[in-house]
Amino acid sequence: MPAALLASAALLASCSSPTPPTAPSSAPPIGQSPALTATLTSPTDIVLRWPAADPGAAGHRLEYANTPDGPWTTLQFLPQDQTSYTHPNLIPETPFYYRLQPFSGPVSAVVKVESTAPSRPSSAGASTSVRTPGDAAAPTDLHATPGEDTSVVFTWTDHTTDEAGFLLELRKPGATGFTPVEVTDPNTTTCALSLLPGEQGADFRVRALAYGPLSPVVHRTTGKD
Repeated sequence: MPAALLASAALLASCSSPTPPTAPSSAPPIGQSPALTATLTSPTDIVLRWPAADPGAAGHRLEYANTPDGPWTTLQFLPQDQTSYTHPNLIPETPFYYRLQPFSGPVSAVVKVESTAPSRPSSAGASTSVRTPGDAAAPTDLHATPGEDTSVVFTWTDHTTDEAGFLLELRKPGATGFTPVEVTDPNTTTCALSLLPGEQGADFRVRALAYGPLSPVVHRTTGKD
């Protein structure tokens, strides 16, 4: 997984891949691909911009490559209200190609993590397994258990057969929206994260990922440093 994938939390443990479940997925459809633009704001800084995500999307995945055919690397998963991203301090005189892809998918109930101290297991949280009508594919039974140091181990139950992976999302205390913090492989039901300062008492949820259409590829070549 690329080091630059996510900004809020680091993956500490590998994820398990149990036998896939049999229930079908029910992610809402996503509309048109976003209109991505790239601007060179200094010889080695590129700013990407796009319109807000359409109502069917929960956010975007931003990728880059150094050739038009890839291989592609994920820069970050971005929340729905984010419409720009700065890719800084790039290699001089090098081509960079970018594409953007909306994502959606049903989410679990929310679990709150008050502490990461292993000596206080009661501080961990567990979401309910209740789902609203139409959310049959949503993950259930999300649990958060304190691990070593500042880590938290999340586990959940998978109810889909064709998800593209699972996205763990965080809402800091006082914030109004969720931010993506880690992505897993398909058919994964556990993941360990290290919380950063300011993330104690945060809410978490997990999303069964589905992707929409890719944007057209945009390209800029950096200048001399």
